[in-house]
Amino acid sequence: MTLAPRVLVLAGGLSHERDVSLRSGRRVAEALRDAGCAVLERDVDAALIDTLVGGGIDVVWPLLHGASGEDGAVRDVFELLGVPYVGSAPAPCRTAWDKSVAASVARAAGLATPEAVALPHGTFRELGAQAVLAAITERMGLPLVVKPARGGSALGVNVVRTANELPRAMVECFAYGDVALVQRYVAGVEVAVTVLDLEGGPRALLAVEIVPDGGFYGYDARYVAGSTEFFCPARLTDGAADAAAAAALTAHRAFGLRHLSRTDLIVDADGRPWFLEVNVAPGMTETSLLPQAAEAAGEDLSRLYRALVEQAAGDQTAAPRTVPA
Repeated sequence: MTLAPRVLVLAGGLSHERDVSLRSGRRVAEALRDAGCAVLERDVDAALIDTLVGGGIDVVWPLLHGASGEDGAVRDVFELLGVPYVGSAPAPCRTAWDKSVAASVARAAGLATPEAVALPHGTFRELGAQAVLAAITERMGLPLVVKPARGGSALGVNVVRTANELPRAMVECFAYGDVALVQRYVAGVEVAVTVLDLEGGPRALLAVEIVPDGGFYGYDARYVAGSTEFFCPARLTDGAADAAAAAALTAHRAFGLRHLSRTDLIVDADGRPWFLEVNVAPGMTETSLLPQAAEAAGEDLSRLYRALVEQAAGDQTAAPRTVPA
């Protein structure tokens, strides 16, 4: 590692979350420059591999949201080229990216997860939408949460409180993915817990409580300043806060994540955390939850982000950088 790490901040991509990714990239790039790093910002294109094998980059920080950045595919390319990068390895990313698979991993690790069913669009059509929806409400009742099984930024996500709302929610969900995850709604306090995994092992930061205008933490509530109120630390009892932190650490370890992660939870009236999802590429915009939690913990973001870069460089011994045949 040089005195001034050379970091490629990769942001943009072609997912529905491109705009969020670009905003995350700009914020991280600015902080890294403030920390003395030499930063190159770029999008994903056919010239990326030439840049990576050219020898001018010490570490890549992928801030791609959506499928291209969170399903492990781009990270597989980094592995092929022997390029160190910030964040989790490809296989854990693939597991976390599919929310129905992730729920199975979380349950096996002892975490509570809402009852749910994953419905591919083809199955939903072939079995008859009306009959399938009737079976869902008969089994799980209302309200429900409908979301794409693979996706982020709450795109295509709806809370369904009446049976009449369910068909429209399914149509909107399928606009963002081929598999819909329908979950039993869990009432409680919505929180996000960041885990930083640097020297000394993973540690959970204080939970951030999310209180969106209108009660639903959708896309606008996430990324339009002033649309959501945040509390850090979350307004939880000490016991509930400890349980949320423990759940995030359990998820981080169970999925085999590294460097950083963010686990989204609902803490119910009994103080029990319910696992919703774990994020391997958390948003880093001005309204994102990880930076809020880090700043509340007294972290200087520039120093923290440089530490993550240096951790990534130290964790991953780069192989010779050649383009695979």
